[in-house]
Amino acid sequence: MKIRIRNNSIRLRLMQAEVNQFDENQVVEARIQFGAKPSDTLIYRLEKSDSASFIQSTYSNNCISIVVPQKTGAAWANSDQVSLAAQQEINGETQLDILIEKDFQCLTDRVGEDESDAFPNPNSSC
Repeated sequence: MKIRIRNNSIRLRLMQAEVNQFDENQVVEARIQFGAKPSDTLIYRLEKSDSASFIQSTYSNNCISIVVPQKTGAAWANSDQVSLAAQQEINGETQLDILIEKDFQCLTDRVGEDESDAFPNPNSSC
């Protein structure tokens, strides 16, 4: 799962196996190790929840969680729908833009990128 954070936006891109894991296990997560201590690890996760009524993000104990309502997550995972998007109000002053996407194969080769599990690109002529 790839993460992109820019200003007040967060974007997760999932490969096919990750979408399947999210659908079957209710959660998929990844880690970035910045140093030797456990506290030097950033965890980011996508999860489905019966209690969620909208897409939202939380951050606690070095973990970014994006929570999706159960039915919304299942419908996305089991369809051709490419993305889920939401805007989360923060203290009534600003907002966090949230985007969750299925990761497509690039149309041009990228050195060092393993796209063997990426979704077929709909714009590909192959």
